[in-house]
Amino acid sequence: MESIRTRNPQSALMSLEADAVSARSGFACLFSDSHEYETALIAERRAQGRYQPLKSRWPVAMLLGVLLMVVGTVLLFK
Repeated sequence: MESIRTRNPQSALMSLEADAVSARSGFACLFSDSHEYETALIAERRAQGRYQPLKSRWPVAMLLGVLLMVVGTVLLFK
């Protein structure tokens, strides 16, 4: 490896500047605060369809249960 002392000072300076630019770009964040991040995260998950309501069978099961109880009560008192 070449040491900095044996290189041209101009090329060493340009190398350091390039390293600084790449280091700064590595820590850049797209969001200014956590609220903005959460909003973007929820929007992305909604676009993927993760927050769709689950289709529940409970209302149908409850209706059938009530109907069976009513029919059973009618047949019991007949």
